Amino acid sequence: MTTFTNDPAIDAAYRPSAVLQPGVFEAHMDLYRDRSAETYRTLPHERDVCYDAASGQCLDIFPAPGPGLKPAFIFIHGGYWRMLSKNESVFMAETLTRRGISVVAVDYTLAPAATLEEIIRQVRASIAWLYRNGAAHGIDRERLYVGGSSAGGHLTGALVSGGWREAMGLPEDVIKGAMPVSGLFDLAPIAKSFVNAWMGLDDARVRATSPIHHLPPRGCRLVLAWGENETSGFKDQSSLYAAAWRARGFEAQAIEIAGRHHFDIILDWCDDGSTMTEACSRLILG
Repeated sequence: MTTFTNDPAIDAAYRPSAVLQPGVFEAHMDLYRDRSAETYRTLPHERDVCYDAASGQCLDIFPAPGPGLKPAFIFIHGGYWRMLSKNESVFMAETLTRRGISVVAVDYTLAPAATLEEIIRQVRASIAWLYRNGAAHGIDRERLYVGGSSAGGHLTGALVSGGWREAMGLPEDVIKGAMPVSGLFDLAPIAKSFVNAWMGLDDARVRATSPIHHLPPRGCRLVLAWGENETSGFKDQSSLYAAAWRARGFEAQAIEIAGRHHFDIILDWCDDGSTMTEACSRLILG
């Protein structure tokens, strides 16, 4: 086992709130909560549907209106694997369901109560559950798309990684496309940062849980997005992952969103005309 010590430069590159004015981070956590609460109040949904009996973790479903099975955008929340939940992560549902896309928000056990390996297992179990049970909830299992922000972007990468579908009885192309936002794909720097205080990563676990080391044999369509005003670590991670994806001959689009930072970029999904909404819609609807 390798013991890592914090590197101040890496800490700075991966502490997204450090470049913001005091109170901005807290204000955006409030926005996630308040906009999601309004979404629960105003849109039809199924709440706390258990997808994994082993952990008791649940997901919420916001069905797109109209007859027939709908494609689904499955959102994995961020929070450096130790904070937030699905309950603050459904604010995009009104915009996307209006376009005919059902929205699913997934919970997972937070660190340090769960290891990163267990968190990855849980979110993969959510895909297996939706593939097998989605039709009963109006979801077309042949049109499953995933996305997530920050640590949720890492978990999105873990979902499109190779090497796990067969064990869960899923086809290789179970996920048709992905949109990680400000994601983490190589955890080597994270293991040398303040984050490792609660993640406890060593070199073997870094390699095992880094999506950049587990590219699939067949890549789905990928859209990577990050904010212009991100810290360097998140920009570099997305750029390197896009390059790795393209080097395999897979389709990867990379978008820097002007004027946005690590926390407000995903709120653009509340704006029907935003670059984020248009990119997500094109990914899913073509």
